[in-house]
Amino acid sequence: MTQNVGGLGAGIGVGPYAELTFDSDGDVDRATFGPVERMEATDLLVFAHGWNSDRSTATRLYDRFFAPFPGLVGSGVRLGYVGVVWPSIRFSDEPIPDFDPPGALAEPGFGTALDPATRRALGGFWPGRGAELDRVAELLEERPESQAAFAEFGALVRRLCGADGGSAAAPDEVPPALFTDDAVEVCRALALALVEAGGAPLGAGDGQDRGLDGGLRGLWGGAKELLRQASYYQMKKRAGVVGERGLGPVLAELAVARPALRVHLIGHSFGARLVSFSLRAVPDGARYVASLTLLQGAFSHYVFCDRLPHDKGHGGALGGLQRRVDGPVVACHSPYDSALKVFYPLASRMAGDSAGLLGFDERWGAIGHDGVQAVPGVPRLSLDAALRDGLPTSGCVSVDAGSVVRRGGAPSGAHSDICHAELAELVVNAGRMGR
Repeated sequence: MTQNVGGLGAGIGVGPYAELTFDSDGDVDRATFGPVERMEATDLLVFAHGWNSDRSTATRLYDRFFAPFPGLVGSGVRLGYVGVVWPSIRFSDEPIPDFDPPGALAEPGFGTALDPATRRALGGFWPGRGAELDRVAELLEERPESQAAFAEFGALVRRLCGADGGSAAAPDEVPPALFTDDAVEVCRALALALVEAGGAPLGAGDGQDRGLDGGLRGLWGGAKELLRQASYYQMKKRAGVVGERGLGPVLAELAVARPALRVHLIGHSFGARLVSFSLRAVPDGARYVASLTLLQGAFSHYVFCDRLPHDKGHGGALGGLQRRVDGPVVACHSPYDSALKVFYPLASRMAGDSAGLLGFDERWGAIGHDGVQAVPGVPRLSLDAALRDGLPTSGCVSVDAGSVVRRGGAPSGAHSDICHAELAELVVNAGRMGR
């Protein structure tokens, strides 16, 4: 585990740096709390990684993202850097800008078979499910042209992620229709979505079955995406738990020990959900969370609203909790993020919600796709304008970061293209730490 309070952490070019490590239930490794508590800092940057991360990738992300900060802050600011590490998974065939070879981003697609690194990662993510994962891998390798095989695959995926067709979803969250509808039709829709996101044609990999009319064999690319979505579904639930039961109480404890310390929360993808849900543990009237910056957040764009436009009897999952931040809540979004533009609302489309007055994109959209919605008076700024003219001193603000968040290959597009000095400067401005 990477910790170095006195200087630079292993693999991290800034310091002091330490990691807070949580398990899937939100329990913190207490050995990681002490180094954070002892940091000599006025301001603490706390960054939570997103879905397509293992520990090594998370550390590299923190190193790259934190690098510009020492040159951006004022002379009276002493920064401490914290990386939140929580159980996630890396699909090694999904390229990440900055971390994978440039040619990987230009690849037109990927095969359906699970590569060994992804199979090992899935085994760690779903421990004790080796038999199910072996059968899933076998089906993806063989791609049988059989409805029974798709039904078996769908049942295996449901078992892996614990999706229950009878469970009700929160009114601002996507229901798990991906795991309850007919497996063939789900895989067909996911295969179409891969094409829409710029991925390989259906069934690409053996020179055959390259179109929608290629038969069932051509839909196994969609089946692999269903497996990927199952891990995301699990991580989405896990991120909320780790934020509310783990990071939130840890930060509250830290505030008692270090009452003058200002905390700046940063989250990417499901990590944005994690840091946002930590606000549930912030006591009313507390002001230690100085800013919150969400980078391509993979959760509802209605999360902070008091009343849902399509269901006036309910609010967002964190309705009004932006008031617990003593500064702005900055939601960065990009039109080049295919993961949030195409795949995030897909379950709603399958459930038939697209016929509603608002349409499925509006009802089920992600905050990292189009920013904060249904919160009155929220400014909508370009990144250039936010850096030039500044940010509000409180409340939510949506920032279109598409001028820099624009690189990436299929299926996620620019979802992970977040290591930019401009975004670091945005965090500094949000936290009022500049020169």
